[in-house]
Amino acid sequence: MDRFVFCPRSAQITGALQGEISATLDLPDDVMTRINDCFNLLDFEKAARERLPSPLFHYISGGADDETTKSANTSSFDRYHLTPAFLRDIRKVDMRRTVFGVDLAWPVMLSPTGLTGVFHPDGERAVAQAAASSGVAYSLSTMATTSIEDVAAAARGPKIYQLYLLKDDAANIEMIDRCKAANFDVLCLTVDTVVAGNRERDHRTGLTVPPRLNRRNIVGFARRPAWCLRYLAGGGVSLPNIPAGDGNQNLGTLAAYFAANMEQNITWSRVERLMRHWGKPFIVKGLQSVADARNAAASGVTGIVVSNHGGRQLDGGAATVDLVANMVDAVGDRLEVVLDSGVRRGSHVVKALAMGARACMIGRPYLYGLSAFGKPGVERVLGLLRQETERTLGLIGCASVDEVSRRHITPADRLPDFLQYAAAEPNPTTKFTRSMK
Repeated sequence: MDRFVFCPRSAQITGALQGEISATLDLPDDVMTRINDCFNLLDFEKAARERLPSPLFHYISGGADDETTKSANTSSFDRYHLTPAFLRDIRKVDMRRTVFGVDLAWPVMLSPTGLTGVFHPDGERAVAQAAASSGVAYSLSTMATTSIEDVAAAARGPKIYQLYLLKDDAANIEMIDRCKAANFDVLCLTVDTVVAGNRERDHRTGLTVPPRLNRRNIVGFARRPAWCLRYLAGGGVSLPNIPAGDGNQNLGTLAAYFAANMEQNITWSRVERLMRHWGKPFIVKGLQSVADARNAAASGVTGIVVSNHGGRQLDGGAATVDLVANMVDAVGDRLEVVLDSGVRRGSHVVKALAMGARACMIGRPYLYGLSAFGKPGVERVLGLLRQETERTLGLIGCASVDEVSRRHITPADRLPDFLQYAAAEPNPTTKFTRSMK
């Protein structure tokens, strides 16, 4: 397997040397953020920026074009206020929920993310194990650097396989059959990547897949020798889930194969054929309109994920939190709806639940945790988000996620009742005085 160009192909690393590298990298560094100094998900973003070569950090962090949709995904949660109800018994908060046929300890799933092993050698195995420990579902990407079989063997928690549909149906069926054999629980078809988004940060940093040194990124990699050592010790990465003939092809060849063979004609009839072949819970990720949600319901899928790919595909689209309630109202009695993109706080999870989402997906936050600290970083990301979600439920007076409803949210720009009365009255002062008596 070819290594990245800045990791000499001829380098031989003994087991002892790998141990020395690992021990060195585990030493505390007073200059950098430590894991116990991370108290929310945004702290992990800072920690990842300190540890990753800048082209790789921007690959995770960046969005499409002007990144307006990427930013709006998180900021738009502020358009909604939570309304608490007190004098409730919240001594025990039950966050359990069954979503897409799998049991969750709390209503969060991990979004599929490609090339995870590039950011930290712990890779997808560590993320899947952390998800299982936290009681949430893990989604493995077609573009993963760990195989379907290895992830199945590494973690016992609920597992979803995210399928990028290729033009070669035999390749698609091969991946699905491997998931069947590995006993994955859910198949997730992502449909919003038929055309690649314009991720300008990657152009500016000169990032390629695999990363190569060039005039734009050499300083960024040179400033992060620890990452280079980790990668060298890890022995490189591949994309083992994409059927590509010769299994010894390197990552660059596989990436080119993937780009050349992405299916651009995904129809609902094709979705139905794939769903019949799979025979287990089947979901569609990337829908952003009521019309598409209704089509999904008519096709008989188990559920949908309202997602704009974290703002990495179409820029100028709406934030998913502004879309989910209408889509739930249109199809919520026929399939399950999950919100993806922009979730950074437990209060965001609760707001999405109040709008009718069954659960939320997160992607970037766990990648930041993994990039900075490996598996312990993912575990702490999930632990903090779980605590925030449980705390928020208690603070709004809900002893169960099933108690959360629209009564627990109001638009942030809604006028207080007395001002609404005043606006409607010819003599607002009289109305205000009467209402105060």
